[in-house]
Amino acid sequence: MMRKPVAAGRFYSGSTRELRQQIEDCFLDQRGPGFLPEVAAGPGDIKGCVVPHAGYPFSGPMAAHVYAAVAQDGLPDTVVIVGPNHTGYGAPVALAAQATWTTPLGDVPVNREVENKLASVAHPDKIAHLYEHSIEVQLPFLQYLSRSFSLVPVCLARQDYETAAELGTALAELEDVLLIASTDFSHVGMGYGEMPPPGTSAKTWAEQQDKKALAALQSMDVRRFVNTVEEHGISMCGYGCVAAVMAAAKKRGAREARLLSYSTSCDVYPADSCVGYGALVFR
Repeated sequence: MMRKPVAAGRFYSGSTRELRQQIEDCFLDQRGPGFLPEVAAGPGDIKGCVVPHAGYPFSGPMAAHVYAAVAQDGLPDTVVIVGPNHTGYGAPVALAAQATWTTPLGDVPVNREVENKLASVAHPDKIAHLYEHSIEVQLPFLQYLSRSFSLVPVCLARQDYETAAELGTALAELEDVLLIASTDFSHVGMGYGEMPPPGTSAKTWAEQQDKKALAALQSMDVRRFVNTVEEHGISMCGYGCVAAVMAAAKKRGAREARLLSYSTSCDVYPADSCVGYGALVFR
């Protein structure tokens, strides 16, 4: 069974040629790393990462920072992507029910052997993944780097601390995998249901909220991070995904969350709404 793309032509180009060019433009963008990466036999220091999943013109250069770092560090053969469930459909913690995922850059097989190792904390559910973009948007960047990796997609609807900690423990037991938490940061404006305080712009409020989230994230304290997001009402769509990957990364030996870059949608298109994008790696 194949999972067909739902974000192609919306979040990224639906044309193979144009998509490759779009990805290269993200790497070379002034907000990006400024070079086209090639996968090297690196040290394998990256224990997990945080990558945004908005439309490529907005968040693509931030994502490019992480994928450039991953390429230099050495890309494992299997990638586990934990993304939030925006649709509300399906199981609270959902694995793929499809054997293959496809994008305009080709097909990616699901690694059933690795997926089965998460069976105690997650369950196969086709509906959870059917219309969800947060995992799919990461795939073309990975396909640009490599044509021979396998995927384990985890769609997370339940993002409380306990669920994240349990998933993180299971993820930490996986060997030779890249762990990706797919998330955007604050969503501010009428369309997102969160308005900034009077006299404060959406961009300023998003940046202020995200500064709190980033400080907690960089403390490498999973509970502090989750508490900060929940107590301050930070509208970060995948904070549970980040908490799970952070918990796993710590168990795998990570000692820091390194911020590679941060930007907002208003840096591209100034508006009354704003979304924040952070790119980080756990080392």
